Amino acid sequence: MKICNLASGSEGNVTYVETDNHKILLDAGTTIKYIKDQLSELSVNLEDIDYIFITHVHDDHIKALKNIIKKYKPTICLSPQMFSELEYLKYYENILLFDDAVYLDDLTVDIIKTSHDTSDSRSYILKSNGKSMLYMTDTGFINQKYFKKISNLDFYLFESNHDIEMLMNGPYPKWLKDRVAGPYGHLSNRDSAIYLAKIIGPNTKKILLSHLSQHNNTEEKALETLKEVFKEYDIDFTNVSCARQKERSELIEL
Repeated sequence: MKICNLASGSEGNVTYVETDNHKILLDAGTTIKYIKDQLSELSVNLEDIDYIFITHVHDDHIKALKNIIKKYKPTICLSPQMFSELEYLKYYENILLFDDAVYLDDLTVDIIKTSHDTSDSRSYILKSNGKSMLYMTDTGFINQKYFKKISNLDFYLFESNHDIEMLMNGPYPKWLKDRVAGPYGHLSNRDSAIYLAKIIGPNTKKILLSHLSQHNNTEEKALETLKEVFKEYDIDFTNVSCARQKERSELIEL
């Protein structure tokens, strides 16, 4: 399994995943040009993408989707609730509606229901040839019932949206601060770190912190908070970095 985050943040989110038989995108929240340019740097063409999995219908996760289906024919994978909100998908033929795990040859994609201010949102667990990853983004909390399912995976692309002090002392109006920090918003650095401390295991090889706020976070704060929490939990794990808004990550090979 190969993984590369192409963009992560409030301006757009998209991640590329490749298995022996499939090339997929998780979300498509930037411009089609940006996605094509970033994929080309990986020697991948956008027409090679056969599946696009959508986490929810906020613009920073679907911005390029309408233009992609005008030019290419990937299968768009999403829930019935999401489908009903995207009128332009109504007459598109390649749609996969699902509310449970999907099995695609060498790839299994399972869902985690998330808590976000939209009609339906989810994150994804991907498994292929004995390797596994979690794509966790845009949630106010993670239900404990999912802990076993998301524990001890090889790779975590995991939301670490805001530093709570920066958020509360920053320029956002009160309603927006409440929304971001609330149960239908985003994970703070500390919440993210605590969840990761509880779920990573001996198989875990890499953590990529994602969806960092441009106004309410810094890479340094996100990484330092994770380091502090891991120390509290007596966890020795240092292979951690941050996904960026307009710069793809390294290509991660599991």
